[in-house]
Amino acid sequence: MDLSYQKRLAAEILGVGESRIRFDISAIDRIEGAVTKEEIRRLIKDGVIYAEYAKSNSRGRWREFHEERKEGRHRGQGKRKGAKGARTDPKRLWINRIRKIRRYLKWLRDNGVIDKKTYRLLYRKAKGGAFDSLASLKRYMKEQNILPQNAR
Repeated sequence: MDLSYQKRLAAEILGVGESRIRFDISAIDRIEGAVTKEEIRRLIKDGVIYAEYAKSNSRGRWREFHEERKEGRHRGQGKRKGAKGARTDPKRLWINRIRKIRRYLKWLRDNGVIDKKTYRLLYRKAKGGAFDSLASLKRYMKEQNILPQNAR
């Protein structure tokens, strides 16, 4: 028995694809006799014809994976694409670095560890990119005997 017509009508009424339409096999003779939209609607109301739930991909594995990524897994060299500057903006790196150095220089000046002249000299050097990091500034100050031994 061919119920493709009834299936098509039911799909149209329910607003789903024909592949999602299911029939109750115990009432197959009632379905076979239904040829109008009104009859199909009645069968849908009675629960003889129904649409299956739409199936989609499970997100479970994705969630598990992303929990691991939050902890730092799956982020090694082999997973990285694009240039170094594509992942972290070089300008942002510079801003963070220069702010840290300037904050430290201000602290040294305000606590009397260095005088204004030395502060200005180091500030200008930092602006010119002479120091790769705060550690390199401290190293430079130790080499030049600017930083006393008791300073942090």
